[in-house]
Amino acid sequence: MNKKYSAYICTGCGIGDALDIEALSGVVSGEMSMGCKTHAALCSADGRALIENDINSDGVNTVVIGACSPRVMQDEFNFGGDKITVRANLREQAVWCQGEEPNAEYTQELASDYMRMGCTQAKKTELPEPYKLETINKRILVMGGGVAGLTAAKEAAAAGYEVMLVEKAASLGGKAANWRMQFPSKAPWTNLENPSIQDLISAVEADSKIAVKTANEVARIAGAPGNYSVTLKAAGTKSEWDAPAKVTADEQDKIDKGEMENPNTGLKNYMEANPAAEKYGAVVLATGWNPADVSEFEHLGYGKIDKVVTNAQFEKMAKDGKVPARVAFIQSPGGEEHDKDFPFCNSVTSMVALKQAQYVCADNPDGKAYILYQHMRTPGHMELFYKSAQNADGIFLTKASVTGVEDNGDGTLLVSAKNTLLNQDINIQVDMVVLAAGMVPTTHDAPTINLSYRQGPAFLDLELFDGYADSNFVCFPYESRRTGVYPCGGVRKAATMEETIDDATGAALKAIQCIESADRGVAVHPRSGDGSFPEFFFQRCTQCKRCTEECPFGALDDDEKGTPQPNPTRCRRCGTCMGACPERIIGFKNYNVDMIGSMIKSVEVPDDDEDKLRFLVLVCENDAYPAIDMAGMRRLGINNLVRFIPVRCLGSVNMVWIKDALSSGMDGALLLGCKFGDDYQCHFVKGSEIANKRMDNIGETLKSLGLEPERVTARDVAINEYHRVPEIIKEFVDEIIALGPNPFKGF
Repeated sequence: MNKKYSAYICTGCGIGDALDIEALSGVVSGEMSMGCKTHAALCSADGRALIENDINSDGVNTVVIGACSPRVMQDEFNFGGDKITVRANLREQAVWCQGEEPNAEYTQELASDYMRMGCTQAKKTELPEPYKLETINKRILVMGGGVAGLTAAKEAAAAGYEVMLVEKAASLGGKAANWRMQFPSKAPWTNLENPSIQDLISAVEADSKIAVKTANEVARIAGAPGNYSVTLKAAGTKSEWDAPAKVTADEQDKIDKGEMENPNTGLKNYMEANPAAEKYGAVVLATGWNPADVSEFEHLGYGKIDKVVTNAQFEKMAKDGKVPARVAFIQSPGGEEHDKDFPFCNSVTSMVALKQAQYVCADNPDGKAYILYQHMRTPGHMELFYKSAQNADGIFLTKASVTGVEDNGDGTLLVSAKNTLLNQDINIQVDMVVLAAGMVPTTHDAPTINLSYRQGPAFLDLELFDGYADSNFVCFPYESRRTGVYPCGGVRKAATMEETIDDATGAALKAIQCIESADRGVAVHPRSGDGSFPEFFFQRCTQCKRCTEECPFGALDDDEKGTPQPNPTRCRRCGTCMGACPERIIGFKNYNVDMIGSMIKSVEVPDDDEDKLRFLVLVCENDAYPAIDMAGMRRLGINNLVRFIPVRCLGSVNMVWIKDALSSGMDGALLLGCKFGDDYQCHFVKGSEIANKRMDNIGETLKSLGLEPERVTARDVAINEYHRVPEIIKEFVDEIIALGPNPFKGF
């Protein structure tokens, strides 16, 4: 692209009042050798016309706008996909963030640096060229034939997509096929309804766009969105394409000594795709759940007393025939830890108890159902369902800690409990005891998805969500760490049938979004529509494997030598691979090591002036950057010695940028990103965590250069913690001031 540049500075929103616009324009036209124009409101019709006239008449194709934050006015400053537009944040992060006592000189220097960086970015960036597959398959694979899978298949087909639904069992319906009744789905929210699962099955079987394979399961999924290769096998059988079993170091030692048989003998290399596999564009994982094992609670008699059953077993009994007249529904295991729930217990198990209690009364004129609980959870309209059970003559509810279940020897059971609502110990004689076994996702005990990925066949970080294939739902609904694979229903969270239908519909739409994004060659999420992708200069690759190991999404496989093998349609465009690479051979056309490094070097660093130290702050664009903007909007004073540069994710920060900053005379560098850990908020899951781990290495490098490690640090901030931003910056600056100026300043 032959670039023709032009810069534009807006004087509205107080920018013109706070800055010497003529001097600022001089920085652009003089130092940066770029034409510069000003306008009172660039976002207005007249302001846009000024820019568009230059584009149409003078051939300008690379525009630098010094005005408001790049997070706002995006439509107003969109001049087409064939134009480069760079935004310098003069409003929120230069003028508005000066607080109650602005310093005109420092504000001018701050704005000048932002224009320098904006012009440098424009010179170093190129238009991205979307990566497009030679051929793309738009068929969707749905794994699981329960409520979630059937719904996802039906919704995807209704949108015009072909679907293959694979069910492990011999028939469709999943757990719902064994239901006698289902929860209320409409007003007055008190009456049980006949199961609707058969209607759903019939709709799927009648749809010409949906193919169904029962008694089948997935052996292997290789490839990437738009081009998955899926190998199926008969359920319960072994295949040469199966996922390998995990082998510990001790087990491998025994295998090598001939003391143990290798469980993976006969399996194909797991990174190999089956040439005869079927092709798909995206996957919906709806493999559901299994009842939790409650045998550990010996005092409740499960496994020893025949008439102590789980809620799933009781439901099947109720569907097959009449249930006993007196039944105790135990919702919590009791014992010493009386406030503890059964494993994987949830609101669904509470509502199942209320539903099954109605079976007892419906089948027996004098039926009595006793519900003993520690926590009764009935969200939303289901509160009315709970109240109807409270008002039913044959249903008795109390908060209680169950201490034991005994067999009376006459066909009845004795349930003992304490800590009731009336603070009395009680003994209840019943015909059967039902334990509220929770809903264990299939991903808890097996890989399930069986992906042919370098990072393994299963989802990662399942321990963060108790084995559920879930994500931070507030930020990333339906997403997993495997682009193109969307879990829904019981495998993602415990849910009612109505919730599962909504969940499956969303997952189907996500699968469609992913396929269409892959077809356009752009990212699906969270940088939706981003046409860039990482490019590798393989001639300098040292096969260190850092990029392949650190990629949060498994977008990089590698060959036998360790050379990375990109899968662009898996890529989320976070740049973590770029930050990991010590050889700096990875970059995007519009975001790369040279571009950010050049922006850092363009900042004017005063020589030997202890009053004018300079600090680099590399800011995650997802949470930290908006928080800084919001601090500016509220006129919270932010130290004007810092220079903010947004990055896609802290994981993309290459440590050479820190060296560039310090070698150019900057006095310190701060990385400001998303919260990480169990309750992570990083849009790329691991970016902030990875960046913090890299800080240990940069600390050692600084020591070797004779610089204090404290000059470089990382902090996290949530998007709603804008009020913390000024204090975080102040603490960092004060610490560096105490250390003194960078001794390399002026060299």
